[in-house]
Amino acid sequence: MFNTKNFSPKQLSLFTAFSLSLPIAIGFYIIESWLFATVTFIVIFVGSYFLIQFVLEQFIYRKIKLIYKFIYQTKASKKQETYYKYILPQKSIDEVREDVEKWAEQKSIEIEILKNNEAYRKEFLQNLAHEFKTPIFAIQGYTDILLDGALENETTAKKYLENTARNVDRLTNLLTDLDKISQLESEEQPLHKENFIIQDLIREVYETLSIKTSKQEIKCTIKKGCESPPINVFADKEKIRQVLNNLIINATRYGKHGGSIVASIYKTDEQHVLIEISDDGIGIAEEHLPRVFERFYRTDLGRSRNMGGTGLGLAICKHIIEAHQQTIHVRSKLNVGTTIGFTLDSKAV
Repeated sequence: MFNTKNFSPKQLSLFTAFSLSLPIAIGFYIIESWLFATVTFIVIFVGSYFLIQFVLEQFIYRKIKLIYKFIYQTKASKKQETYYKYILPQKSIDEVREDVEKWAEQKSIEIEILKNNEAYRKEFLQNLAHEFKTPIFAIQGYTDILLDGALENETTAKKYLENTARNVDRLTNLLTDLDKISQLESEEQPLHKENFIIQDLIREVYETLSIKTSKQEIKCTIKKGCESPPINVFADKEKIRQVLNNLIINATRYGKHGGSIVASIYKTDEQHVLIEISDDGIGIAEEHLPRVFERFYRTDLGRSRNMGGTGLGLAICKHIIEAHQQTIHVRSKLNVGTTIGFTLDSKAV
C-alpha cells in the first residue's frame, strides 16, 4: 500500500502537484488532444510543485525552525544555520516529531535529576548543620559549666576540658575532610601518579592502624594467594593510602570484636587491578547500599556518631577513585560483613 507518512517536504510537494495536474491533464486529453494535455500537465505540475513547496517551507517549516531554536535555546551558530537551511527541510513531519519527543524526554530526565539533586542538597545541608551543631553545643555547654565554677574542682575541670578537646578534634576533622572533598571536586589537588606495589602499601596501612585494630582484637591479613606475586599499580600513592586508611578504619569501627579484615588483590585484565577490603562486622542493609558514598549518609545515625568519624570517609574515597577515572563499589549483608572494592590502573609501561 502506498504510504506518504515519511515524505519530505519536496517529496510531498511532488506528490501533491502530480495528484493535482494528472486528472486535469487527463480531462484536457479527452476534450482536446494529447499535446495540449501534456503542456497543461507540465505547466500545472511545475507551478503547483513550486507553490506547494514554498507554502510548506515558508509557513510550516518556518514554524518548525522556530521550535528547534526554542529547543536548543541558543543563538544559532553557522553549523546550526546550515542545518536549519539544508537538512531540516529534508526531514518528514514524523522525523521532526521524533526529535521533539526525544528532546522532551531528555528534559524530563534532566528535571528529575535536578529534583533529586535538590533533595540531596537539602539533606546534605541538614546533615551538615547537625554535624557541626552537636560538637559546638557540647563545647558551649562544657565552657559554660567551667566558667560557672567547675574550674575550682580540678577533677571535674579536667574531665570537662578533655570532653571539650574531643569535640574540638571532631570539628577539626570535619573541616579537614570537607576541605579535602572540596579540593578533590575542584581538582586543586592534582594526582601524582607513580608505580608501586599495592601489597606493600596495604601492609604499611595495616601497621599504621595496628593500635586501633589491636584494641578490637581484629586480625588484618591479605587473602591467601593474593600476597604474591607483587602487583604493581599506577596511581597517586598517598591518595590511595588515604583510601585504604579510610576503608580499614571503617572496617575496624563497624567490625566485630575479635573479627578480621581481609584485603584481596586481583588482576582483572592487562590494564586494571581490583583491590577489595572485607570485614565480618555488622554489615549494611540492602536499602542503604546505593547511598553509602554520599556525604554524611549514615545507616544508623545514633550508633555511627557514637563510634566517631565525620561521615565523610567513604565520600572522600569515592572522589579519589573517580579522580583516577576508576570505579568503587560495595557489597554487604547484615550480620555477615561488608566488602568495598575499587579498581586502579596496572603498572604503567
